[in-house]
Amino acid sequence: MPRKALDIAVIDLIQSIGLLVRRVRAATSSHELSLTEAFVMGRLGKHGPATTADLARAEGMKPQSMGTTVAALEEMGMVERKAHPTDGRQVNISLTAKGSVVRKSAKDAKQTWLMQAISQLDESERETLFKAGEIIKRLAEK
Repeated sequence: MPRKALDIAVIDLIQSIGLLVRRVRAATSSHELSLTEAFVMGRLGKHGPATTADLARAEGMKPQSMGTTVAALEEMGMVERKAHPTDGRQVNISLTAKGSVVRKSAKDAKQTWLMQAISQLDESERETLFKAGEIIKRLAEK
């Protein structure tokens, strides 16, 4: 593939992935969480309680910025602060019952939308899409 064609193909791929992400996020628009807020709730749901510093490192942002995100989630009743079990100087952030319900609802809405969209593809297209997903995951993990 010539260099110019590769450049255009890469731009098209980025735009396509961006559009897909926006459409999936739109399926949960009623939850009105920012990307970072959704990341925090997803991480806490998947990995359990974490400090603000741990969450900031995982998202690649400053702890102060993560503190603002955590405060917003706390104000919405999605997360709560609890004493760290082994280090009295630290505070863990964990999902509340409300946060768990909202996270599950958002996750289910995204999955439902994507399953419905993919079900409209033919078998060959679905197979190609899932193989592309494996390749994209490998690229992202490098």
